[in-house]
Amino acid sequence: MRRFARTTPGVLGALAITSAVLCLITGVSAANQLSGKIAQRDAVLARTEPVAFAAQRLYVALSAADAWAATAFLSGGVESPQVRDRYQQALADAAASLAEATAGADDPQTRSIVARITTELPAYAGLVEAARANNRLGHPVGSAYLREASGLMQTSLLPTAEELTTSRISAVRTDQRAIAALPGSTIALLLLTLIACAATSIVLLRRTNRRFNPGVLVAAGLTLITMLWAVAATLVAAQAVDDDAAGARARFETLVQARISAQQARTAETLQMVTRGDLTESEQRFADHTGQLRQRLDSVSDAVTEEEFSAWTRSHVQQTEAYRRADYRTALDRAIGTGPDSTATNFGDLDAALLDALTRVRGELRDGVDAGGDRLALSPTGTLLLMTAAAAAVLVGMWPRLKEFL
Repeated sequence: MRRFARTTPGVLGALAITSAVLCLITGVSAANQLSGKIAQRDAVLARTEPVAFAAQRLYVALSAADAWAATAFLSGGVESPQVRDRYQQALADAAASLAEATAGADDPQTRSIVARITTELPAYAGLVEAARANNRLGHPVGSAYLREASGLMQTSLLPTAEELTTSRISAVRTDQRAIAALPGSTIALLLLTLIACAATSIVLLRRTNRRFNPGVLVAAGLTLITMLWAVAATLVAAQAVDDDAAGARARFETLVQARISAQQARTAETLQMVTRGDLTESEQRFADHTGQLRQRLDSVSDAVTEEEFSAWTRSHVQQTEAYRRADYRTALDRAIGTGPDSTATNFGDLDAALLDALTRVRGELRDGVDAGGDRLALSPTGTLLLMTAAAAAVLVGMWPRLKEFL
């Protein structure tokens, strides 16, 4: 066998088998890698993106529950049925979002975060009910229960929900980039196959004095076509996914963070009325969060109008001015009233506009990811067939040369 391997037919046979096997391995690798991109598309649409959207809904629902709990407390005595219904609806929305996030949790970090929120949410609801019961009876301890509940929400539940949102958005970003990334290992194997074809041609020239072998040339051409197909399909998919700085994913992430900043500012605004103390610290928090919100809205200026943000901030200024004049009743009406000039109404308009924009951009994000996967639909089968044909071409082209020595 060693003597035969050093002969011309042995060398040509080894080259033919090696090149054919390399073509098949490359075809299988290309098909697997491109199929993996389509599988990631399906994962984004079925799990990653829905969990990210549910996570931001969970944060908003928790923040809204805390705001409505404070509103109910500020109402004094028995709160109105509308306020009670909105608090309970916020808790129900939080539970629904939590269930959706739990169903889509496929990694230990997400499951751990969801478990923490699941454990702490009933404790928060219990503290709110204790505050409500004592407030209805006129017991001052009710405010202590409410501060404890709000402290749990602000220091644990909301930061945990924000962590979940950030983690899931990062997962969407990672999956999108994986879909749009060039198939590196496939390109490397295709280049190696081209090198093998070139080496086979050189050996044929030296051993048989034949300049070109049709089978090897066809295999090299098919390999080059496969490379162009894989690269072009991936680039077209990347264009559809639209993952650049101004793409749907970036705007989706910005709007999610904007909605969180708005909820944080609203919480600071509501707690001002509960604590009834100096406004310096709470106003600084409100200014920080609204500043972040303003920056994020500027980067997606087509999503939310200036009017809604300005109306809310103007109403807040009027609320704080009334509070500083010691006109607590007017400030309270501004904070929790249902009139068109109240901060509650204006914030509701802003949050509704943010939700509409987020829903629209979410649709664009999902459509882009879906289209990116569609651009790759034929690539796994096509590349595998091309490289199988390349392997056959090598064997068919080398067989006449081998027959000359048999």
